[in-house]
Amino acid sequence: MPALLSTGFTGRITWLGVNKDRKDTLRNMAVDEMTLTFAGFASESRAGHTRPSCSRVVGQYPRGTKIRNTRQLCIVSAEELAVIAVNMGLDAIDPAWLGSSVVVEGIPDFTTVPPASRLITQNGTAITVDMENRPCNLPAPVINEDMPDKGRAFKLAAKGLRGVTGWVEREGLLRLGDEITLHIPDQPAWPHLDQARGI
Repeated sequence: MPALLSTGFTGRITWLGVNKDRKDTLRNMAVDEMTLTFAGFASESRAGHTRPSCSRVVGQYPRGTKIRNTRQLCIVSAEELAVIAVNMGLDAIDPAWLGSSVVVEGIPDFTTVPPASRLITQNGTAITVDMENRPCNLPAPVINEDMPDKGRAFKLAAKGLRGVTGWVEREGLLRLGDEITLHIPDQPAWPHLDQARGI
C-alpha cells in the first residue's frame, strides 16, 4: 500500500540559484538548470552527503557533529516571497538575497507542507522535504547591499514564510519552467504535538 499520496497540487519552478561559497556571501546566482545527484547540486556550497550540525539541531548534537545532510536545497514559494516583500515594505524579494536554491509557484501554504513530503518533477527528479527553514538574520547584509536598512526587517517579516529545506531522493535535472507536484505522507498528525510544543 502506498505510503505517499499525490496531492494534485502542481507548481512550477520559476527560479533556480546556486551559492558557490557561503563564507563569501549568502547571495545566490541564478541558473537555468541544476543536475541533482544524491549529494545535491555539485556546484552548490551546501552539497554533500553529510554536513556539520548547526544551531538548528544543537538540542540533539554538539555543534559541528557530522550528520546526514538534509539541507542540500533551500526551496521557497513565489507567493510567500511576495507576502514577505509586503511585510517589509518592498516591491519584491529577490530570492538570490536569501540563498534560495529553488522557487516554486502554485503550491499553497508551502512553508507548512508536511516533513517527508516529496516534490517530484515531470521527469521524475525528486526532492524530499526535511522541515521548515526558519528565518534568521543571515540574509540581512545581502538585502542591505541592494536595499539599505531593509535587511533587519527580514527575520520577522519571513516568519512562517521562509520555505523548506530538502535533500535529493531521486537524481535528475531541474529546469526553469518544470512542473513539480507535491506528494505527502499518508499519515495523520501526531495527536501529542501541542503537548510536545508546550502549547
